[in-house]
Amino acid sequence: MIPVRGFEGRTVAVFGLARTGLAAARALVAGGAEVALWDEKPESRAVAEAEGLPLVDLAQADWNRFAALMLSPGVPLTHPAPHWTVERARAAGVEILGDIELFARTVNAAPEHKRPKVVAITGTNGKSTTTALVGHICAQAGRDVRVGGNIGYGVLGLEDMHGGAVYVLEMSSYQLDLTSSLKPDVAILLNISPDHLERHGGMEGYVAAKRRVLLNQGKGDTAVIGVDDPWGQRICTEITAANRRTIVPISASKAMGRGVYALQGLLYDATGERATEVADLLRARSLPGRHNWQNAAAAYSAARGLGISAQEAAEGLMSSPGLAHRMETVAQIGRVRFVNDSKATNADAARQAMSSYPKFYWIAGGQPKAGGIDALTDLFPRIEKAYLIGDAQEAFAHTLKGKAKVAQCGMMEAAVAAAYADAAAAGQDAVVLLSPACASFDQFADFEARGEAFREAVLALSARPAARGARA
Repeated sequence: MIPVRGFEGRTVAVFGLARTGLAAARALVAGGAEVALWDEKPESRAVAEAEGLPLVDLAQADWNRFAALMLSPGVPLTHPAPHWTVERARAAGVEILGDIELFARTVNAAPEHKRPKVVAITGTNGKSTTTALVGHICAQAGRDVRVGGNIGYGVLGLEDMHGGAVYVLEMSSYQLDLTSSLKPDVAILLNISPDHLERHGGMEGYVAAKRRVLLNQGKGDTAVIGVDDPWGQRICTEITAANRRTIVPISASKAMGRGVYALQGLLYDATGERATEVADLLRARSLPGRHNWQNAAAAYSAARGLGISAQEAAEGLMSSPGLAHRMETVAQIGRVRFVNDSKATNADAARQAMSSYPKFYWIAGGQPKAGGIDALTDLFPRIEKAYLIGDAQEAFAHTLKGKAKVAQCGMMEAAVAAAYADAAAAGQDAVVLLSPACASFDQFADFEARGEAFREAVLALSARPAARGARA
């Protein structure tokens, strides 16, 4: 772990005892702080208690004795209303921060020769894939790389820092809202589209949170910014005018006079005197589709910002194994391929997968986001049939009425079975695509659990005698 510095001998309240909160509590203790832990879920408190970490009911506590509140990113800071712990902290003048901020302060407090390199990655979509890509490229290039944040391990649970280490961190808007001191050597802002608006009070609040990844950069740092959406274009223009850092625009839809871009699957580096083709992404099996070309452009640019050669960066892209739950082929039964894109928790993310296949059998639904699937209307002709699950199935069925065949299946297992039966009966190559365009929390703990339920349902199908006979 990374011992947190700056709170020696003082007490920090920690609210929210999932992965992030527990990692932060351990790191605070390792750095010499006292902690007071609480969570409203008894099962979460039990995990902390089993580790010997001190529980304090923060609703009854004297907040004047706390130096700070370490808040889990899942707990509302401002919208739709501040959590009661936030109100207590503010009333007592107690600083509120998150685990990324604790990490940032620990890095900043270290002697310069002991500070690691930090790559911070955010965006509405593609964060996890890009984070994994950067980590893979760094590892292939022989760097001592640690990957975490909003993916895998909480940042403070990663191995302790040294001057040669590289931390590649995925950051959500919730984490960035709680961060003020981070100064990443490379910051990546992939894209921005409406998401989590209820937690940020609207689009401007959401954009402001994402923009915080660029907050403290200066001379010698690199900012990689996607310019295929209007918010990214605006931010890139504004910080270019400030001219304080190296700025690398990236695109997956257009050639640029300066930056890194992908056209028809070919990746070009135009950061020098002329554009040079550096990779044929059509040959990268784990990077299908235009959205993955943007991820590849970002990862390549980050690697170059860390001093990794163009050749090593391109080789890393081509050898990347990809991530689970992101357009992951989980099985092939006969002529039917099953693709797990459970990470698509909103319509914009689902668009990326849906755009990658000319026809598909679509499993969608869950806890709906604002706007539902209205923005996907232009892709409805690609849907052979939709198999709807979760809370959104009624609304999605209404949206799809007259535009695509629909089956309201309710549960994942029923949707997988129905989709396979129809796809196999068609007697041709087919794709069954789980790309829900919804959050998972109506039926699953998270998108990973939803993806695993899809995988298990597919594997159960493949174990049936008729399916075994059909396997390629």
